[in-house]
Amino acid sequence: MSRPDTQPGVALVTGAGTGIGRAAALALLADGWRVALLGRREQPLRDVAQEAGAAGRALVLPTDVTDPAAVRQAFDRTAGHFGRLDLLFNNAGTSAPAVPLEELGVEQWRGVVDVNLNGMFYCLQNAFRLMKSQSPRGGRIINNGSISAHAPRPQSIAYTATKHAVMGLTKTASLDGRKWDIAVGQVDIGNARTELAERMTQGVQQANGEIASEPLMDVDIVGQSVLYMANLPLSANVLFHTVMATKMPFVGRG
Repeated sequence: MSRPDTQPGVALVTGAGTGIGRAAALALLADGWRVALLGRREQPLRDVAQEAGAAGRALVLPTDVTDPAAVRQAFDRTAGHFGRLDLLFNNAGTSAPAVPLEELGVEQWRGVVDVNLNGMFYCLQNAFRLMKSQSPRGGRIINNGSISAHAPRPQSIAYTATKHAVMGLTKTASLDGRKWDIAVGQVDIGNARTELAERMTQGVQQANGEIASEPLMDVDIVGQSVLYMANLPLSANVLFHTVMATKMPFVGRG
């Protein structure tokens, strides 16, 4: 594993208060990891720490990932509190309304880019900074790509463009991290049951224009996928891991 054998590893999870971030944080805490919980709202982060029953191993850090100074401060506070950083789950993300691309507002476009691409880069950059300088050096970074990193949904140009860009972040950081013992991979998730994804059961637009209900999978499965990747030795890396509802319309022709 990436962490020193003498004590539990240290993870930082962005978007940790809800959905996929929450599931990953709970899985890590249940496995004994010490976890810094980052998100915009403090109360959901505190709820995760309380649910895990791991107050001593959970550090609540309300943080806006679009603010580079706030991100740096959160990473420094994590290292100061726990002594190091072994894992970053780079998860925070957002989307824009499903409208024709010519109707998407500039501020809506910038809002998605600022969280999904810029925010992810700020976190990636600070993780590298800490992991290169600590002893023993190195660690692991897992970026949340989404299956939209591979194929779009209709009327999703901002979300899809940023998730394609995340793939570029993952590949480049994986290459740049080699000599520093930093393993970088990506989890691509399809239809995990979260509050945001629940609408898919009521019907979502397909590539042919039809509206169809789509199956969902338990979000805790994603938490276990992140935990599996997190617990690999640094000599091994899952570069891309796709986990999805088996019968969702992703592969094939819909």
